[in-house]
Amino acid sequence: MAPLKFCANISWLFTEVPDFSQRIYAAASAGFQAVEAAWLYDSDLQELQRAREATGVELVLINTPPGDVKAGELGLGAVPGREPEFRQGLDLTLKYARALKCKRIHLMAGRVPVDSQRPVKEMEAVFVQNLSYAADVLSKEGITGLIEPINTRITDPRYFLDSPHQAAAILEKVGKPNIKLQMDVFHWQIMDGNLTQNIHKYFPIIGHVQIAQVPGRNEPDSAGELNYSYLFDTLEKHGYQGYIGCEYKPLGSTEEGLGWVKEYWRK
Repeated sequence: MAPLKFCANISWLFTEVPDFSQRIYAAASAGFQAVEAAWLYDSDLQELQRAREATGVELVLINTPPGDVKAGELGLGAVPGREPEFRQGLDLTLKYARALKCKRIHLMAGRVPVDSQRPVKEMEAVFVQNLSYAADVLSKEGITGLIEPINTRITDPRYFLDSPHQAAAILEKVGKPNIKLQMDVFHWQIMDGNLTQNIHKYFPIIGHVQIAQVPGRNEPDSAGELNYSYLFDTLEKHGYQGYIGCEYKPLGSTEEGLGWVKEYWRK
């Protein structure tokens, strides 16, 4: 069985240094060969390029822009009436992805509007349409688009896409091979549990994995509900070839909390 590959999410890890390009250097020093990030759009693109090239670290994932954060937006993919802004955001993400040789983009769904009675059908139709558009754009670049269920019980009560089953149904409607499922184990456990069966069921459409302990969203080996040695073994047995994003909140310094991954690398 091939060993799993881990990437540091530099929106969550190495925040001891404020600048994203410096976090790439920090991740490389800690032994990571790859990083991912939520949003890099406030960072100087040339600095990021320099850091990536100097370290040889691969950037494996970035998110589409959140939209108007002050207005409470968290992505625009499923938000009716915001299709032009979704496309503009995708163009910006592509600019960064091209420059940084990033081959995966998380296409954020967004939140159900506050004044809405959860118009699921309308939002789903918009999401399917936007994902189909994105699939065609991304296929020209050899990029995979990803959709990620985010739990509505702890993290984001109004996020539109909240379970692997909902995501799988949407992917079936989109029907494009380069749009896949992003499995954040933290969110899946909170919304549905049943991780072994869900990994087995949805493995063919999983394009990226992220991890954190539940419920604190800390290091995988911190106290919590999940047995990560078992979950890593499960992914190895399935032959998972992609990266696993370390998207968690360190209990202390980032370095102090990396014992679990260093132990895995030593195996």
